[in-house]
This record gives sequence, C-alpha cells and structure tokens, in this order.
Amino acid sequence: MKIVVLCGGVSTERDVSLVTGRMIYEALKRKGHQVVLVDVFLGFGEEKDLSQDIFSLDIDWAKDINPVKDANPDLTSVKAMRPDYEKNFFGPGVIPVCQQADVVFMALHGENGENGKIQACFDLMGIRYTGTDYLSSALAMDKGITKDIFRQYGVPTPAGTRLKRGEKDLRIVPLPCVVKAACGGSSVGVSIARTEEEYEAAKVDAFQYDNEVIIEQYIEGREFSVGVIRGKALPIIEIAPLCGFYDYKNKYQAGSTVETCPALLSEEKTREMQSYAELGFQCLRMKGYGRLDFMMDAEGRLFCLEANTLPGMTPTSLLPQEAAAMGMDFDTLCETIISISLEEV
Repeated sequence: MKIVVLCGGVSTERDVSLVTGRMIYEALKRKGHQVVLVDVFLGFGEEKDLSQDIFSLDIDWAKDINPVKDANPDLTSVKAMRPDYEKNFFGPGVIPVCQQADVVFMALHGENGENGKIQACFDLMGIRYTGTDYLSSALAMDKGITKDIFRQYGVPTPAGTRLKRGEKDLRIVPLPCVVKAACGGSSVGVSIARTEEEYEAAKVDAFQYDNEVIIEQYIEGREFSVGVIRGKALPIIEIAPLCGFYDYKNKYQAGSTVETCPALLSEEKTREMQSYAELGFQCLRMKGYGRLDFMMDAEGRLFCLEANTLPGMTPTSLLPQEAAAMGMDFDTLCETIISISLEEV
C-alpha cells in the first residue's frame, strides 16, 4: 500500500507530531508498505522531482527528526522557512503526493490536523485519511464545546466557564482552578492557579495560544486515560507525574511520569470509566480511534477532561501502551488504524 504519513505543521505540538510521524513511518515500513513521511507545512521542497513515483525512492524520510524537547517549538523560525505560507498552508508538493497515496496517515497534533480543516480539505479532494472526520475533529478540539456536549449526554466533566479575550472576568469558579486555552493540546497553555496572582498569570499564558480560555474546577486526585478503537474502550492507563502535573515536559520526557496499564482499579470502576469513554467518543461523533482523559477524586467520582482525536504515537504516548496491554504491538496498531479508517470512509 502507498501511504503518506503527514506530520509537522505549525501548531504548538509540532515537535510531538514529527516524532509521532517518525514512529508510524518506521512501523509501516517494517510492515512492507511504501511509505513517505512529509511535513505538511514545509512539504518536499524544490529539489524533489515529484513527476516520478516518489513512493519507490530509496530515501529515509525520517532521518532528520529528533526526539521531543522539553520546551515548545520555535514556530516563528519554522514559518520563516516558507514566506508564502499565508497564501497556502500546505507545503510544496503535499497535495499532489497525498492524491497519489492509497491513504494518508494523519500524524498531526494540535491545531494542525485536529481542528478538522485538513480533513475537510481532503474530503473535497477525495483523499482518504486515517482518524475521524472534520466535524468530530472540530467539536473535540474546542474544549468548551466538548464540555457542553458531555453535559448534554451525561458524561461527567469538571464545572467550568469560558472567557473570551477582552471580556469582563466574573470568575464564578473558585480557587484553586485550572486555566487552559480552549483549543490547545499537549497541556500547552494549561495552568493550575491556587492564588489570585497565579490566576492572573495563568490567563495571560493561556491567551497566548487562543482568544478563548476555559476556567474550570480543579479536580485533585488520580489521572487516567482511555483509548477507544472502533467505539470500544482499551485497558485504562494511570498517569502519575513524578513532579507537578501532566504538563508538556512530563508527557514527552522519558522517566518524568509513572504510567500503569492496566490501571489498578476495581472492576466496577474500570467499567464505569470505560463506559464514559465510549459514550464520550460516541457523543462527539468520533470515528476510528481516539483517547479520552479522566480524573478521579478522593471519593471515586470520575470527571472526563477532554477527548483527543489524533492521540500521540511517540515512545512515551499512552494509546500504544494501552494497545500493548491487550496484546497489540505498535506496528499492528498502526495497520489497524489504517484498516478501520478505510472501512469507515
């Protein structure tokens, strides 16, 4: 099968996406597919002759991709590499090569790839891709809309409110609280505020990434994640950072977090959380696969924080660990994602 693995972009999760892309690219190569890895934003450059069969070229497309750093990527320098980017988001050659592929594996994270715009473009062009469609991507990307839908369908979620840039802040959520960008990812622009000073600083930080922020109830307790494939929940994984909360650094730096899968929970609590994950997946109209994140307080009450339509596939990512707990290795997981995505086209 001819496959394009699409990664990179100019979201705050660019570096994570590049590593996700490399992992998927290498897995699919091991499975014998003809695979091309490409940065959706930078494209192929003028030196590549796209008139030939690019899938047959003997090129290691992943050789220049480095591990995820503990700081956000410098997006200004990335954008400077393509002065024309405001006229066309897609880099040189990206669309023609995607049109030649049997399927595009979406290894994108954050605004690029998870807000539904690329999926909508591909739908119009007849390009097949992995993961959910443009509508569910857009719904899940906006944490405010996600919370509204969760409440409507009975998925427990922390109490909270939205605040747009320039609006008067009435702050109906007491301290401590969580402040986060409405459409962010990988915990970029997320802060736990315990004092008024921290709260004001948290808003400033979150507004760097979005024009709307979510202010929600802080849930102290244990953190979990539940992958969902074909609408069915995988084994639950518990996440316990060694220091602080599950922020960008703790997510992607090996050794920063203790992860236990299957999580040490009662059978009853396991099924309850998995049921909420499946319901959240369904009510957001997600297709194929995804991941939902949860907190459980000291009383055992569950709270669904958000849904991820394109979960990370890095060496420290959660979904591959959950799949492994049920006997599915990484390479098979990648092929399975392709299979179920093509079934649902």
